[in-house]
Amino acid sequence: MFLSVFNMFKVGIGPSSSHTIGPMVAAARFLDHLRAQPFGVAGLRASLHGSLAFTGVGHATDRAVILGLAGFRADDYDAEKAEAELARIKAEGLVRPVDLPELRFDPATDLLFDYGPALPGHANGLILRGLDAQGDVVTEITYYSIGGGFVKTAGELTNGEGAESGPPVPFPFRTAAQMLDMAAETGLSIAEMKRRNELTRMGAAELDRGLMRIWEVMHACIDRGLQGDGILPGGLKVKRRAKGIHEKLLAERGMNLTAPHTINDWMSVYAMAVNEENAAGGQVVTAPTNGAAGVVPATIRYWLDFVPGASLRQLPDFLLTAAAIGGLIKTNASISGAECGCQAEVGSAAAMAAAGLAAVLGGTPEQVENAAEIALEHHLGMTCDPVRGLVQVPCIERNGLGAIKAVSAASLSMRGDGTHFVPLDAAIETMRQTGADMSHKYKETALGGLAVNVPNC
Repeated sequence: MFLSVFNMFKVGIGPSSSHTIGPMVAAARFLDHLRAQPFGVAGLRASLHGSLAFTGVGHATDRAVILGLAGFRADDYDAEKAEAELARIKAEGLVRPVDLPELRFDPATDLLFDYGPALPGHANGLILRGLDAQGDVVTEITYYSIGGGFVKTAGELTNGEGAESGPPVPFPFRTAAQMLDMAAETGLSIAEMKRRNELTRMGAAELDRGLMRIWEVMHACIDRGLQGDGILPGGLKVKRRAKGIHEKLLAERGMNLTAPHTINDWMSVYAMAVNEENAAGGQVVTAPTNGAAGVVPATIRYWLDFVPGASLRQLPDFLLTAAAIGGLIKTNASISGAECGCQAEVGSAAAMAAAGLAAVLGGTPEQVENAAEIALEHHLGMTCDPVRGLVQVPCIERNGLGAIKAVSAASLSMRGDGTHFVPLDAAIETMRQTGADMSHKYKETALGGLAVNVPNC
């Protein structure tokens, strides 16, 4: 099992990795398919299914599909150009992707929301079609956005294809138990094993530059969020709060009013800053998803700002360890709220953050695994019930509490010797089973929970 750290942490745009980044990736893949096929098309049509339909407008899935079919990508997104192109497409009913002819695509008639049963492969499904001059379908592909910006076609999902290819890695752990056994046999840390796996795909300098860029984007996102003000888009009229809370925290520092529990507010405000930026459609890093994007950077920022001896030199160990844990969860359960609820998003993020923090605090592999297990265990059963399908309520605050749980889990693990009752593998499998049993109302459809019990306007 190998998932690169740069697949667990991807630079993208808000508000949702499954609903925004994934559909843009699917659209880019479909355009590549059209470029490679021998026959031409004159128009395009897209249909959204399952969670992509039910909460697609709130998650900006419609915008993502339109812009994706126009050739925009999440990793180099230009907001100003995107807005201008979106207005042109809606007015003219045409997209102009690079290396393809001008194609008919009127969002009003060619982008369909199917509110019937979900497609069989996953709760997040979309079908992209190429049309001839008469409007008949000449080619179509079904894609599934399976969480964290990962996308598979129906064929890849059925046949188990689409995994990362490349040379064998020296530490191919698929479970936490295997990971701990390899660490015990070699004396290496989890981060060291993960680094050696990554080095089969790239050089050391490229790896370190990439890791630092991930943190730079995270850090910049926190800072923008701490400066942002006003009302978040979407119609709920949710006020951005991170700036105000941050200003109060800074003022209290100079007044000697800070109580010990105020450190929780610092962790929360860092996470809320990220998720307010995400809700506003800003640039974020999937960690492992957009909906849970605030937990890992908030934990890192807490560590750098408040823990004595913390240094950016240790940052690669944090991210590599977190990615190793995230890879285990994604492989053996899910990081998709539409598949397993918010336990798969904020719960996974908290486990990743707890493991990364324990690693840079000097934890043994056993303590790191224990930290991840504590954090995940105490998110089990958490539903995904966003009000009006927006990644705002309860998502923004939930990231703050996820960061607090991550730090507490790491701290508890460091107080012990790594031995504990519930293995991480058992917690991951429990999360998978719980997600399978959970009603679809509580899996990112906005049909249950808070989404139907609080005012939507």
